[in-house]
Amino acid sequence: MGFGRTGSMMSKDQAATGPGRRVLVVGGVAGGASCAARLRRVDEAAEILVFDRGPHVSFANCGLPYFVGDVISDERKLLVASRELFRDRFNIDVHVRHDVLAIDRERRTIRVRDLKSGVERTERYDVLVLSPGAAPIRPAMPGIDLPGIFAVRTIPDTVRIRSWIAERKPERALVVGGGFIGLEMAENLAHRGLAVTILEKLPQVMPPLDAEMAEAVRAHLAARGVEARLGDGLARFEADGDQVVAVTESGARIAAGLVILAIGVRPETGLAVAAGLPLGPRGGILVDEQMRTADPHVFAVGDAVEVRDVVTGQEVILPLAGPANRQGRIAADAICGRPSTFRGVQATAVVGVFGLTVASTGASEKGLRRAGVTDFERVYLHPGHHAGYYPGAKPIHLKLLFRVPDGRVLGAQAVGLEGVEKRIDVIAMAIQMKGTVRDLAEAELCYAPQFGGAKDPVNLAGMVAVNHLDGDMPLADWARLGVDDTAVVDVRNPDEFAAGHVPGAVNVPLGELRRRQRELPRDRPLALCCTVGQRAYYAVRFLAQHGYTAANLSGGYETYRALRAAGVVGSAPAATAPPRRGSRG
Repeated sequence: MGFGRTGSMMSKDQAATGPGRRVLVVGGVAGGASCAARLRRVDEAAEILVFDRGPHVSFANCGLPYFVGDVISDERKLLVASRELFRDRFNIDVHVRHDVLAIDRERRTIRVRDLKSGVERTERYDVLVLSPGAAPIRPAMPGIDLPGIFAVRTIPDTVRIRSWIAERKPERALVVGGGFIGLEMAENLAHRGLAVTILEKLPQVMPPLDAEMAEAVRAHLAARGVEARLGDGLARFEADGDQVVAVTESGARIAAGLVILAIGVRPETGLAVAAGLPLGPRGGILVDEQMRTADPHVFAVGDAVEVRDVVTGQEVILPLAGPANRQGRIAADAICGRPSTFRGVQATAVVGVFGLTVASTGASEKGLRRAGVTDFERVYLHPGHHAGYYPGAKPIHLKLLFRVPDGRVLGAQAVGLEGVEKRIDVIAMAIQMKGTVRDLAEAELCYAPQFGGAKDPVNLAGMVAVNHLDGDMPLADWARLGVDDTAVVDVRNPDEFAAGHVPGAVNVPLGELRRRQRELPRDRPLALCCTVGQRAYYAVRFLAQHGYTAANLSGGYETYRALRAAGVVGSAPAATAPPRRGSRG
């Protein structure tokens, strides 16, 4: 975030530090509404006015897809706070259906239009808080304004989609974009009985994830009947009777009775730009650590601002409700002269897709590489979400990224049916506290067999990473297989090996390794593989103590299948291989 340390934009003339200040908030929902409410709790004397161009000042926009899907059937359930509540509880004057047209920073006024009457007026401020949000991207292309093409931002948007479904009864829906909103809309439209296709320009769904972690999401969508057309962008729309036909960049034609645009969002910075407020390199409003803009009388919060990624140090725009709420609170504190500061973001997020939970925090591997970070390593593991002996344990597919050599936790991604968000939340706090993988290994977490294990998945992830840092478990690079002369040794049992294995691997079951170790070459590095990595770790320890150069293929064959499907490593493994007799390792 720009403008240096806290207070660097303060001036002695700043009216924001006195009682009876007049504060105008432009935009409600998460950032603006939380700022207004916090400001009242801290300053009873302030005159606070909120302007929002929509009909609702504070609503649960994260619940909109579930209103479309009829999971939430009552529109009123989406209303977090009404203008009456703001008036009666907080003495805050809320003006809905009012559009702020311009800011005069020299006179400290805004020009606002009542959208119901069309009347324009000028409002004076001592402090102005901008919370304009971000608008869904609606690309300029032929047919973009055809009936049946919708975006999802407000309650009225979802009311129109529900009405379209009720009146037109479409059988097929196309969702353009495979991110958070796209996946949630796909699930909810399928819940309404529509056949759903997702069109995503990138070669994976869930772009924030690394490709191999997103593969589990794609497979789960396919199992639920949702087709994901990946690596193909949208070119134009055409009308065909009561259908809309999406023509892709590859020339494919997808007919649908309903289209949802979930391509992404763009910060609404027009008002700020017109007022001469500078933007950052990512196109968001530039603010300091107290959410001040270049004008000490103007603050900005929410989806339209540019903030610092605490892991990579880069400036980012992160349209998430949690950071927006915290920014609103911090802006209110700063207006009242308190020393609160916004520490930055680490992109902790979760989405549910047909019962599958997908969560992440911190940096992804591709994000680290884009930022020029190279001193990191990654481990994969697939533990059960609770004790294996207790009925119903479900695997969590977990990827942990950490800095080498100090083990600082940089990021994590997890996919599974149960217990996913709990583990990511723990790792998110470790990142916030600048924790290391040793902290994860030593974390004291809740344990009962129906909730976790004596070694929780978080502990296991830390232990695996610590084993690497301490030299007990060197890691082989999946991407290097077939490039150098590393020999792959699969220590699973013959039946497991026969069902599928890494191409070129030789099978020496763990239970036979002690008596068969002389079959392995000493003049080549060995990459050990099993199903999820545990048996391979045991093999690495044995071989290392017998003079071999051995490393673990982290996550085992389970990870290889995801990497292969995502196109990160080699070709498909052999379907069968001659079995060897042996005991289970």
